[in-house]
This record gives sequence, structure tokens and C-alpha cells, in this order.
Amino acid sequence: MCYTLAAARLELNRSKLRNTLSPVIVQIGPLALRWYGLMYVTAVLVGVWLATREAERKKLPITPDEIMNFGLVVMFAGILGGRIYYVIFNWDFYGQNLWEIPQLWNGGLAIHGGLVGGVLAGFIYLRRHPVPTFSFADAVAPSIMLGQVFGRFGNFMNGDAHGVPTNLPWGVVFPAASIAGRQYPGMAIHPVMLYELALNLVWFLILRRLRLTHHKPGYIFCLYFVLYSIGRAAVSGFRADSLWFGPVRAAYVASAALILIFGGVIVAKRLWEAEPAR
Repeated sequence: MCYTLAAARLELNRSKLRNTLSPVIVQIGPLALRWYGLMYVTAVLVGVWLATREAERKKLPITPDEIMNFGLVVMFAGILGGRIYYVIFNWDFYGQNLWEIPQLWNGGLAIHGGLVGGVLAGFIYLRRHPVPTFSFADAVAPSIMLGQVFGRFGNFMNGDAHGVPTNLPWGVVFPAASIAGRQYPGMAIHPVMLYELALNLVWFLILRRLRLTHHKPGYIFCLYFVLYSIGRAAVSGFRADSLWFGPVRAAYVASAALILIFGGVIVAKRLWEAEPAR
């Protein structure tokens, strides 16, 4: 009897949540404010504010306006890189449906492609400004991690970057119109977006704390890639929409490569140590 009541209560809660989840916040005629877009804007604004404060604390020669421009450049380059990466790994579909490529509101951004695009654009931008590149990268890295927290909430409301079915009590049934709902109609699935959101929030707090320690330039930036890659690898096994590199999830390959590269730089350069006095 108790089990039956608990199951009924769980199903009621899931039904309420399913009815609450929507990619659209408000719509007026053809115009819609979507969670996906709002989270990107919020990530940039909050990230720029934090990066500006950190640059001021470190006395870096860069203005708030330049940091805002940097944030916008990195955001758009990240979106472009993430979309290109995703389309390449799903070319069997997009090659036959070219009009789907620009439809970002349907999901389909790969974070590893976004990182490549954003980092490349960021370094190109910084070459035109007299600011120590890796010191500024350290100032920005926590903001990037926090931005991914906002991004995963956008994924949750959008019903993409979703998980596989589960019988666990915190499984979520997504609306039938969402990507997750279309793949698993009426089925509870892992809210893997929230798993990664929680991990990214923990990593953000760690990076924010470590930025106050004495270390060589580039330590926080490199540690960002190591921590994020550990978290992404940990949750990828629950993802239903993983990209594949042959028989292996592409996220595992990319995460392993990033851990080896940036972890290797940290160890080889002993970046955690205080910078020698000059």
C-alpha cells in the first residue's frame, strides 16, 4: 500500500514537472523569449562581471569594455565551433537536411567544439591587446565554468543534451515536444544536464578559491580543462545523445586528450607553484 502511494505521488510530481518544463519563457505572436538564449546572455553578463573584477584585482591592463568585447567574441565563436563540431559528427543527417544546420533552438551544440572555437577566438583577440595572455586566461576561466552552469540549465529546460531511461526516483519525464520527449516518450530519464550543472558548479567554486593562491600564470586556465573533462567523462555514460568516435564516445576521447594535454602542462611547468620573484 505504502509503495503504491509513493509511486502515485512520484508520478504526480513528474507530471507537474513535465507540464512546467518548456523551452519558451514567454511568447508574443511570432516572438519568443527562450531559456536557451537567456542562459547564454546571462552567462556572458555574469561572466564578464566576474572577469572584470578579477582583472582589476590582478591589475591587468584591460578595460571593462574590452572584456565585454572579449566575452561576445568568445561566445559567438564558441557557438559556431560547437555547431560545426556537432554537424560534422552528424553529417549523415545534416548532409541531407542542410536547412536544419542553423536551427540552434532545436539543440545540437557540442561543448568540445565550442571550447576549441572559443579558445582560438579568445587568443586571437588577446594578441591585439597588451595584456598578459595566461594571466588573463586565469581570470576568465572560472567565468567560463560558471557559464556552463547556466548553459546546462538551458539544456534542461530545452529538453536536449539528455540522458537515458532510468527507474531512479529523480528521473524526469520530458514534454513530448522536446528532443528528449520525442526519443523517450512518457519515459523517465536521467536529468544528466543537472548532473553536469552540479559538477560544474563545484568546479567553479574550486577555481574561484584557487585563484587567490600564489601560482604561475596559466594554472587556473589549465586546471579548468582538467576539471571539466573529468566531470564530462563522469556523466557521459548517462547521455543518450552522445557523439561517437568509432566504437567510443567522442566525449571520452576529447576528455582524455584534454586531461593529458593540460594536466601534462600543469605537471611539466609545475604551475601550482608560486611564480619566481624577479
